[in-house]
Amino acid sequence: MLRSAIAAHFNGAHKINTQNTALASKEFGSLGYRTSVLLGLSLIYALNFIDRILIAVVSRPIIEEFNLTNFQFGLLIGLGFAIFFTLLGVPIAHYSVRFNRAKILGLSVIIWSVATIISGLAVGFVSLLIARMLLGVGQAGYAPVANSLICDYYSPKKRPGALGVFAMGSLLGGGLSYLLGGLVIQSLTWREAFIYMGAPGIFFGVLMCFAIKDPPRGYTDPTKAQGQHPKSTSLIEALKELKAKPTFWLVTFAAAAAGFAAYSFTSFQPLYIQYAFGISPAKAAIYYLALIAIAGAWGSLLSGFVIQLLSTHVRHASIWVSAITLLISVPLLIIGFVVETSAIMLLIFLLAGFFQYFYIGASFNLIQSITSLHVRATAIAVLMLLINLIGFGLGPPIAGALTDMFTSAQLQSLGTGGILTANCNPQNPELSKNLIDNCISAKAHGSRLSMILTTFAMLLASLLFFLSLKTIENDQLLGE
Repeated sequence: MLRSAIAAHFNGAHKINTQNTALASKEFGSLGYRTSVLLGLSLIYALNFIDRILIAVVSRPIIEEFNLTNFQFGLLIGLGFAIFFTLLGVPIAHYSVRFNRAKILGLSVIIWSVATIISGLAVGFVSLLIARMLLGVGQAGYAPVANSLICDYYSPKKRPGALGVFAMGSLLGGGLSYLLGGLVIQSLTWREAFIYMGAPGIFFGVLMCFAIKDPPRGYTDPTKAQGQHPKSTSLIEALKELKAKPTFWLVTFAAAAAGFAAYSFTSFQPLYIQYAFGISPAKAAIYYLALIAIAGAWGSLLSGFVIQLLSTHVRHASIWVSAITLLISVPLLIIGFVVETSAIMLLIFLLAGFFQYFYIGASFNLIQSITSLHVRATAIAVLMLLINLIGFGLGPPIAGALTDMFTSAQLQSLGTGGILTANCNPQNPELSKNLIDNCISAKAHGSRLSMILTTFAMLLASLLFFLSLKTIENDQLLGE
């Protein structure tokens, strides 16, 4: 049965070419302008993630200055940000069909840049949590509205590549956050890192409001889809359409499960590298984490073009590629967290990072292909809502709680459980060398086990992508 199912998917590939020839080939603006807008949106998306992930780069000095547990830090990096991010994403995306999308994007950039600057002025857990909430407000509508805009610049046939470039921005932003953040904290404080990273966004936000044109909705879609009235679909009607699409929910929860693992790694992989190998925060960011993130960015970039190439021969290539690359990443990540040499760890994490994020651009493209014109932005917003609620909102706090639990257990086994706690500070001058060594060893052990357990969320994501092969035929509108 498995052989016949696979054969059916592959044998149906010739139908895809026939479907694609019927799609609109018209694109908005000149090639140069269209490319400039795509690259601009992608670079601002990178800035989005620089400001979002910077807190992970400077996690250790923040944790030690404010005496935080890993769970508290998980709340800061995850749920605190995700609350307003998830609440506002859907309504902003839905009502963006009625307003100028470029100006919505520009205002979003300005708000989150101000929030980043405010983060550098925090005096404790609560004030930093408020700044993270404001960051979520600013970033709530960016990805879904930008996706909607890109779809009106590029024809359906070229969207996988364009969306792959855009998705690369998030991972490129992660790499730049580690690189630039690491360089800054070599000579400046973590507070100054937030201020210097946030300031440029205000300029770019103003620039976006005036430099990007907002094309008519459905400009590049098949002729029958063009000219639809932006107000023809209410939010309730949009959600009803999504409810009837099982593929949407399978792909969305697959991306959310993969995001759960990814954001957990973003939060605690830096601490693991520092504690396990005695590497400073700056060197860990520059020489390890930046390279891993860049490998992921290249994987995300190439994924769109790989899927475009395979789509001429493989039916539903987006799903196959997403499921298989996630499956490949799991054993690589587990090995990376258990090897005892930092150089080998880096090589394995580079390879795992390259495959781990193929699903991002594919998920965006799949969602676009099964939703009608004026539901797209809402669909992407719901996708981002669940990715960020489950992935960013719950991933870091749960990973932090697991890290605290395993760290405490290790301290007990070392016989120092009555003296040290999971949030022990290795910089505390009152601790003896033996206690400091035990603290660092326990923290490395706790973060290692927490990260290994987290990888199993990626197995769930792979399974959900495979299951969507059974529903995609009935749900798809435009073909891959």
